[in-house]
Amino acid sequence: MRIGYFLSCEEYTPAQLIEQAKLAQEAGFQGLWISDHYHPWNDAQGQSPFVWSIIGALSQVVTIPVTTAVTCPIQRLHPAVVAQAAATSAVLHDGRFVLGVGTGEALNEHITGERWPFADERLEMLEEAVEVMRALWAGEFVTHHGKHYRVDQARLYTLPAVPPKVYVSAFGPKALGVAGRIGDGYLSTMPDGDLVQQFRDAGGAGKPVQGGFKGCWAPTEDEGVEIAHRLWANAGVPGELSQVLPSPRHFEQASELVTPEATKKSIVCGPDAAGHAAQLKAYQEAGFDEVYIANIGPNYRELIDLYRREFL
Repeated sequence: MRIGYFLSCEEYTPAQLIEQAKLAQEAGFQGLWISDHYHPWNDAQGQSPFVWSIIGALSQVVTIPVTTAVTCPIQRLHPAVVAQAAATSAVLHDGRFVLGVGTGEALNEHITGERWPFADERLEMLEEAVEVMRALWAGEFVTHHGKHYRVDQARLYTLPAVPPKVYVSAFGPKALGVAGRIGDGYLSTMPDGDLVQQFRDAGGAGKPVQGGFKGCWAPTEDEGVEIAHRLWANAGVPGELSQVLPSPRHFEQASELVTPEATKKSIVCGPDAAGHAAQLKAYQEAGFDEVYIANIGPNYRELIDLYRREFL
């Protein structure tokens, strides 16, 4: 199983993200995930740079693959624009760029003032968006009049030698069916072997499966729990709330229901490698081909060094 590093745009400045990417490559990580957000989950996280600018900058400092985890090409940005961004990113990274996509969250996508669609409609939109992007990556003029999108005589002139791969994030049965049918790979943040098998049964057999999780390096476990709970208690918000809450302040309110004990159980905290080893093993046993670790808080150098010593 390959081990990569997860860049959290919600928490770090552009300069810190670039620094982490360089340190990760030097330590031996084999790829990068990068989140695509308009807002952070809460004000304490405090950042949210434009992902496509960061991806361009990454091309000048690393040579390991980069995957968006994940981009939502259905509302905030028209799929024709995402297609151009992904194509240029693939050129800059010499084909080592993967477009990870999903149906998104209102937190990021509602900003244009459009109605936030229901889950089934967003899934339908995602499938049409991927169709539009792949048509544009073929290099011809595209005119498309679909149920959700219109494209009028558009052509991409800057294209990689091979179209970008599209990996799809999915959790429910319908979404997994779409992911297996249209995805070149699958992404998940849960080490759930049943989800992996459903993806493979739906047409994803033989396709790569990527997973990711968060850790918080700190001198002690208690300090790590304090940092993780202050910055990422939102990770414990249950069910569909994470897709429908529209602003960081709503996530702050919902996160008040998440206890420090719950954060301690869900996020590996402190300086010990054992918790990370257990998480990596869980993803491996669930059938994942790659797993990406994100650090929470200021001690990302220490977490990267822990992985360099213990796992890489």
